Amino acid sequence: MVSIIWAVLIISGIFWAGLSGNVDLVTTTIFSQATRGLTAGLELIAITAVWFGVSRVAEKAGLLTGLARLVTPLLRALFPSIPPGHPSLGSMAMNLTANLLGLADAATPFGLKAMNQLQELNRQPDTTTPAMITFLVMNSACVTLVPATAIALRASAGAAEPSVIILPAALASVIATATVLVADRLLRRRLFGLR
Repeated sequence: MVSIIWAVLIISGIFWAGLSGNVDLVTTTIFSQATRGLTAGLELIAITAVWFGVSRVAEKAGLLTGLARLVTPLLRALFPSIPPGHPSLGSMAMNLTANLLGLADAATPFGLKAMNQLQELNRQPDTTTPAMITFLVMNSACVTLVPATAIALRASAGAAEPSVIILPAALASVIATATVLVADRLLRRRLFGLR
C-alpha cells in the first residue's frame, strides 16, 4: 500500500511539473538529492565503522565485561525465571551495556546470543517466554546514555553543538525503558499470572 502511495505522489509530481513547465527542475532535483543521499550513506557507513571499531576495542579491553558485571544484579530482579549463573544473563548484560554506551553495533551479537540462550530454557520451543518478551522490550526501548551514532551524524551534518542531544536522548530512553518495563510487568501479571 505504501508503494502505491509513493508511486502516486511521484507520478503526480512529475505530471504537475510537466503542466507547469518545470520538468527540468524535477530532473535536477532528482540528481541533486540522489547525490546527497549517497553522500549521507557513505558518511553513515564511515561512522558505523568507527563506532564498531571503538566497541571492539572496549570489548577487548574488558570495559563491556566490567560494566556487564554491574548490570547483572539488576537483571536477576528483572528475570526471576532464569536460573542464577545462566549464560543468558551474561549475554543480556553485555547487550544492555553496549546499548547503554551507544554502541549498538556491538550490542546486536550479544542480543542474538542471549535470545538463543533463552530459547534453550524454553520448554515450548514454538512459544515465546516472558523472559524473551521482557528482553525484547528492553532492547526496543534501548537505554542509551551516550547516543554516539546520533552525535556523529549531527557532527557530519555540520551541527553547531552535536553533543547537545545527550541529556534529552538519555532522558527519553530512560523514560521509554521504564514505561515498557512497567507495561511488561502489568501485562505479564494480567496475561500470564506471573510476577
